[in-house]
Amino acid sequence: MRLTGFAKFAWSVLAYNLAVILWGAYVRASGSGAGCGSHWPLCNGEIIPRSSGIETIIEYSHRITSGLALILVVILFLWALVNQNSKHSTRIGGFLSLVFIITEALIGAGLVLFEYVAENKSMARALWMSAHLINTFLLVAALSLTAWSATLGERLRFREDSALNWLFIFALIATIILGVSGAVTALGGTLFPVNSLAEGLKQDLSPTAHILIRLRFFHPFIAIFVSIFLIVMPRLVHAWQRGALTGKLAKSLISLILLQLFAGLLNLILHAPIWLQLVHLLLSDLIWISLVLFILTFLAQPAHESSYRSPVKILIGEKEA
Repeated sequence: MRLTGFAKFAWSVLAYNLAVILWGAYVRASGSGAGCGSHWPLCNGEIIPRSSGIETIIEYSHRITSGLALILVVILFLWALVNQNSKHSTRIGGFLSLVFIITEALIGAGLVLFEYVAENKSMARALWMSAHLINTFLLVAALSLTAWSATLGERLRFREDSALNWLFIFALIATIILGVSGAVTALGGTLFPVNSLAEGLKQDLSPTAHILIRLRFFHPFIAIFVSIFLIVMPRLVHAWQRGALTGKLAKSLISLILLQLFAGLLNLILHAPIWLQLVHLLLSDLIWISLVLFILTFLAQPAHESSYRSPVKILIGEKEA
């Protein structure tokens, strides 16, 4: 498949935003969120900060890269509007991308202006970060929709089978909940680091522990439940109606989930070093993108009775005759 210039640009904007998201996570994990003080959009009250502190450099560079992300999304939206080959879904995706990149900037500004950064241990910070994570997921989904529609020329649609639509909605919501619990866990790990699994478990189970410590206890269980569901769901859906592209996306999704489970286990064992936190976050974003692309592709393909297979046969590994 030959990509158009617009499709290449759309995928590039998605990839760049993933890089910005990872850099933002590094800002949080390194404790550099207060590098520009409580000023926004200025940095320590200046357009170009004179401070050479490492925290200021990290935070200011994140603001620069975020600003460039906003400019790229604006270009993406305008290109989708004027591009004669753009489908309705492409323009919807471009518009939603613009909306969510603006709200992303506003939430980021709120974190700085209300000083929910650095060593702030309030529950309000966790709520703001959760909203930030949800908005980031929605932004990535909108960018994925834009790139997907620009590449395949397909339109966003829903099936008449309401049960299937609800299954997909549940998968998306469950993945967002998992992402939120991961963000809160990462915040708790940054603010309350531990030196051993035993120490971490003792903290988690202590009735007097900070709420951010107690909340991180639930993340592994949520991860296991959601991961099992996301492994089974694409196999069941692909069993109902087979397609070459949906099959590849299903395999990619399952592979990423298994890799993510391993990364999560490694995170526990190594006490969440920053580089592994970034890997963990990248895998979460790739899982989210794969899930969104799988759902979009499956809903776009026409339903043919001849393509149906028994989900049970797929699950037990029975081959077609």
